[in-house]
Amino acid sequence: MKPQHSAYCVHLFTATGAVLAMLALLAAVDYDWPMMFLWLVLAFVVDGIDGPLARRYDVWNYAPQVDGVLLDLIIDYLTYVFIPAFALYASGLLDGWTGWAALFIITFASALYFAHTGMKTADNSFAGFPGCWNMVVLVFFAIRPPDWLALTVILLLAAAMFTNLRFIHPVRTRRWRAVSLPVALVWTFCAGWAAWVEFDPQSWAKVGLMASSLYLLCAGLVQQAIPVRKKKAERR
Repeated sequence: MKPQHSAYCVHLFTATGAVLAMLALLAAVDYDWPMMFLWLVLAFVVDGIDGPLARRYDVWNYAPQVDGVLLDLIIDYLTYVFIPAFALYASGLLDGWTGWAALFIITFASALYFAHTGMKTADNSFAGFPGCWNMVVLVFFAIRPPDWLALTVILLLAAAMFTNLRFIHPVRTRRWRAVSLPVALVWTFCAGWAAWVEFDPQSWAKVGLMASSLYLLCAGLVQQAIPVRKKKAERR
Protein backbone atom coordinates (compact mmCIF):
# COMPACT_ATOMS: atom_id res chain seq x y z
CA MET A 1 0.00 0.00 0.00
CA LYS A 2 1.28 3.45 -0.91
CA PRO A 3 2.18 5.79 1.95
CA GLN A 4 -0.59 8.19 0.89
CA HIS A 5 -3.19 5.42 1.07
CA SER A 6 -1.99 4.30 4.50
CA ALA A 7 -2.12 7.88 5.76
CA TYR A 8 -5.69 8.39 4.53
CA CYS A 9 -6.72 5.10 6.13
CA VAL A 10 -5.61 6.57 9.45
CA HIS A 11 -7.93 9.54 8.88
CA LEU A 12 -10.75 7.13 8.06
CA PHE A 13 -10.04 5.25 11.27
CA THR A 14 -10.12 8.50 13.27
CA ALA A 15 -13.44 9.42 11.65
CA THR A 16 -15.03 6.23 12.98
CA GLY A 17 -15.05 8.06 16.31
CA ALA A 18 -17.83 10.27 14.92
CA VAL A 19 -19.93 7.19 14.18
CA LEU A 20 -19.31 5.88 17.68
CA ALA A 21 -20.34 9.29 19.04
CA MET A 22 -23.62 9.09 17.14
CA LEU A 23 -24.28 5.56 18.46
CA ALA A 24 -23.54 6.79 21.98
CA LEU A 25 -25.94 9.71 21.50
CA LEU A 26 -28.69 7.41 20.25
CA ALA A 27 -28.23 5.24 23.34
CA ALA A 28 -28.29 8.35 25.55
CA VAL A 29 -31.54 9.56 23.98
CA ASP A 30 -33.04 6.19 24.98
CA TYR A 31 -31.60 6.61 28.50
CA ASP A 32 -29.53 3.47 27.96
CA TRP A 33 -26.53 4.70 29.93
CA PRO A 34 -24.55 1.42 30.02
CA MET A 35 -24.74 1.11 26.22
CA MET A 36 -23.88 4.79 25.81
CA PHE A 37 -20.73 4.32 27.86
CA LEU A 38 -19.78 1.17 25.98
CA TRP A 39 -19.79 3.18 22.75
CA LEU A 40 -17.82 5.96 24.46
CA VAL A 41 -15.25 3.47 25.72
CA LEU A 42 -14.82 2.20 22.16
CA ALA A 43 -14.37 5.80 21.01
CA PHE A 44 -11.78 6.22 23.79
CA VAL A 45 -9.89 3.21 22.42
CA VAL A 46 -9.96 4.64 18.89
CA ASP A 47 -8.67 7.95 20.21
CA GLY A 48 -5.82 6.17 21.97
CA ILE A 49 -4.78 4.28 18.85
CA ASP A 50 -5.15 6.85 16.06
CA GLY A 51 -2.44 9.18 17.39
CA PRO A 52 0.38 6.59 17.25
CA LEU A 53 -0.89 5.46 13.84
CA ALA A 54 -0.86 9.06 12.58
CA ARG A 55 2.76 9.43 13.63
CA ARG A 56 3.69 5.99 12.29
CA TYR A 57 2.29 6.72 8.83
CA ASP A 58 3.26 10.42 8.80
CA VAL A 59 -0.19 11.74 7.94
CA TRP A 60 1.04 15.34 8.08
CA ASN A 61 3.16 14.76 4.98
CA TYR A 62 1.25 12.04 3.14
CA ALA A 63 -2.36 13.15 3.78
CA PRO A 64 -2.16 16.89 4.49
CA GLN A 65 -5.51 17.68 2.83
CA VAL A 66 -7.27 16.39 5.96
CA ASP A 67 -6.40 18.16 9.21
CA GLY A 68 -6.14 15.21 11.57
CA VAL A 69 -5.76 17.42 14.64
CA LEU A 70 -8.99 19.29 13.87
CA LEU A 71 -10.80 16.05 13.08
CA ASP A 72 -9.65 14.60 16.38
CA LEU A 73 -10.71 17.69 18.35
CA ILE A 74 -14.21 17.70 16.83
CA ILE A 75 -14.76 14.05 17.75
CA ASP A 76 -13.17 14.48 21.17
CA TYR A 77 -15.52 17.33 22.02
CA LEU A 78 -18.48 15.10 21.21
CA THR A 79 -17.23 12.00 23.03
CA TYR A 80 -15.28 13.58 25.88
CA VAL A 81 -17.53 16.54 26.65
CA PHE A 82 -20.90 16.96 24.94
CA ILE A 83 -22.43 13.49 25.31
CA PRO A 84 -21.10 12.84 28.86
CA ALA A 85 -22.42 16.25 29.97
CA PHE A 86 -25.83 15.39 28.54
CA ALA A 87 -25.77 12.04 30.33
CA LEU A 88 -24.86 13.65 33.64
CA TYR A 89 -27.84 15.98 33.37
CA ALA A 90 -30.45 13.73 31.74
CA SER A 91 -29.77 10.77 34.03
CA GLY A 92 -30.67 12.79 37.11
CA LEU A 93 -27.35 11.82 38.69
CA LEU A 94 -27.10 15.48 39.64
CA ASP A 95 -30.53 16.69 40.61
CA GLY A 96 -32.12 20.12 40.21
CA TRP A 97 -29.89 23.18 39.84
CA THR A 98 -26.70 21.13 40.32
CA GLY A 99 -27.41 19.27 37.07
CA TRP A 100 -27.92 22.53 35.18
CA ALA A 101 -24.76 24.00 36.70
CA ALA A 102 -22.68 20.96 35.77
CA LEU A 103 -24.06 20.99 32.22
CA PHE A 104 -23.16 24.64 31.63
CA ILE A 105 -19.78 24.51 33.36
CA ILE A 106 -18.56 21.42 31.49
CA THR A 107 -19.63 22.49 27.99
CA PHE A 108 -18.60 26.15 28.32
CA ALA A 109 -15.20 25.60 29.91
CA SER A 110 -14.34 22.73 27.57
CA ALA A 111 -15.18 24.73 24.44
CA LEU A 112 -12.65 27.36 25.52
CA TYR A 113 -10.05 24.77 26.50
CA PHE A 114 -10.29 22.78 23.26
CA ALA A 115 -9.56 25.98 21.32
CA HIS A 116 -6.52 26.78 23.48
CA THR A 117 -3.33 26.68 21.42
CA GLY A 118 -1.09 26.02 24.42
CA MET A 119 -2.78 22.94 25.83
CA LYS A 120 0.31 20.74 25.31
CA THR A 121 3.58 21.03 27.26
CA ALA A 122 7.10 20.29 26.04
CA ASP A 123 6.89 16.70 27.30
CA ASN A 124 3.54 16.13 25.55
CA SER A 125 1.54 16.35 28.76
CA PHE A 126 -1.47 18.63 29.07
CA ALA A 127 -1.32 22.10 30.57
CA GLY A 128 -4.51 22.10 32.59
CA PHE A 129 -7.11 19.39 32.98
CA PRO A 130 -7.65 18.05 29.44
CA GLY A 131 -11.44 17.92 29.52
CA CYS A 132 -11.74 14.15 29.89
CA TRP A 133 -15.28 14.42 31.21
CA ASN A 134 -16.19 11.04 29.71
CA MET A 135 -13.86 9.47 32.29
CA VAL A 136 -15.13 11.65 35.14
CA VAL A 137 -18.81 11.06 34.41
CA LEU A 138 -18.33 7.33 33.97
CA VAL A 139 -16.70 7.16 37.42
CA PHE A 140 -19.64 9.17 38.80
CA PHE A 141 -22.05 6.59 37.38
CA ALA A 142 -20.00 3.80 38.98
CA ILE A 143 -19.61 5.26 42.49
CA ARG A 144 -22.70 7.52 42.72
CA PRO A 145 -21.19 10.36 44.78
CA PRO A 146 -23.48 12.85 46.58
CA ASP A 147 -24.47 15.90 44.52
CA TRP A 148 -22.31 18.34 46.48
CA LEU A 149 -19.19 16.20 46.04
CA ALA A 150 -19.74 15.63 42.31
CA LEU A 151 -20.33 19.33 41.69
CA THR A 152 -17.26 20.25 43.74
CA VAL A 153 -15.11 17.90 41.66
CA ILE A 154 -16.53 19.38 38.45
CA LEU A 155 -15.82 22.94 39.62
CA LEU A 156 -12.25 22.08 40.63
CA LEU A 157 -11.48 20.26 37.38
CA ALA A 158 -13.06 23.02 35.28
CA ALA A 159 -10.93 25.60 37.07
CA ALA A 160 -7.86 23.39 36.60
CA MET A 161 -8.35 23.56 32.83
CA PHE A 162 -7.07 27.14 32.89
CA THR A 163 -4.00 26.61 35.03
CA ASN A 164 -0.46 25.40 34.38
CA LEU A 165 -1.07 22.24 36.35
CA ARG A 166 0.20 19.26 34.40
CA PHE A 167 -1.79 16.16 33.47
CA ILE A 168 -0.16 13.26 31.65
CA HIS A 169 -1.03 11.83 28.27
CA PRO A 170 -0.69 8.07 28.95
CA VAL A 171 0.68 7.39 25.46
CA ARG A 172 2.71 10.50 24.63
CA THR A 173 4.17 11.53 28.00
CA ARG A 174 7.39 9.51 28.06
CA ARG A 175 8.11 9.86 31.77
CA TRP A 176 6.59 6.92 33.67
CA ARG A 177 4.98 5.67 30.46
CA ALA A 178 5.85 2.08 31.42
CA VAL A 179 3.40 2.53 34.29
CA SER A 180 0.98 5.08 32.82
CA LEU A 181 0.07 3.11 29.71
CA PRO A 182 -0.82 -0.12 31.57
CA VAL A 183 -2.82 1.93 34.09
CA ALA A 184 -4.73 3.54 31.21
CA LEU A 185 -5.45 0.07 29.83
CA VAL A 186 -6.67 -1.03 33.26
CA TRP A 187 -8.96 2.01 33.39
CA THR A 188 -10.34 1.21 29.93
CA PHE A 189 -11.02 -2.41 30.84
CA CYS A 190 -12.67 -1.49 34.16
CA ALA A 191 -14.75 1.18 32.45
CA GLY A 192 -15.98 -1.25 29.83
CA TRP A 193 -16.74 -3.89 32.45
CA ALA A 194 -18.57 -1.41 34.69
CA ALA A 195 -20.80 -0.41 31.78
CA TRP A 196 -21.26 -4.04 30.74
CA VAL A 197 -22.62 -4.99 34.19
CA GLU A 198 -24.79 -1.85 34.17
CA PHE A 199 -22.81 -0.16 36.95
CA ASP A 200 -23.56 -2.84 39.51
CA PRO A 201 -22.51 -1.29 42.85
CA GLN A 202 -21.05 -4.66 43.93
CA SER A 203 -18.76 -4.92 40.89
CA TRP A 204 -15.00 -5.04 41.49
CA ALA A 205 -14.63 -2.66 38.53
CA LYS A 206 -15.48 0.25 40.83
CA VAL A 207 -12.27 -0.23 42.80
CA GLY A 208 -10.18 -0.52 39.64
CA LEU A 209 -11.76 2.62 38.22
CA MET A 210 -11.10 4.65 41.34
CA ALA A 211 -7.48 3.51 41.70
CA SER A 212 -6.55 3.98 38.03
CA SER A 213 -8.39 7.32 37.85
CA LEU A 214 -6.49 8.59 40.87
CA TYR A 215 -3.17 7.71 39.23
CA LEU A 216 -4.06 9.27 35.87
CA LEU A 217 -5.30 12.40 37.60
CA CYS A 218 -2.32 12.87 39.91
CA ALA A 219 0.69 11.48 38.00
CA GLY A 220 1.31 14.70 36.08
CA LEU A 221 1.00 16.81 39.22
CA VAL A 222 3.59 14.62 40.96
CA GLN A 223 5.89 14.84 37.95
CA GLN A 224 5.53 18.60 38.00
CA ALA A 225 6.37 18.70 41.70
CA ILE A 226 9.38 16.40 41.22
CA PRO A 227 11.01 17.49 37.94
CA VAL A 228 13.56 15.34 36.13
CA ARG A 229 17.09 16.08 37.27
CA LYS A 230 19.06 18.09 34.75
CA LYS A 231 21.85 15.52 34.47
CA LYS A 232 19.40 12.76 33.63
CA ALA A 233 17.71 14.95 31.05
CA GLU A 234 21.09 15.69 29.40
CA ARG A 235 21.93 11.98 29.18
CA ARG A 236 18.73 11.41 27.21
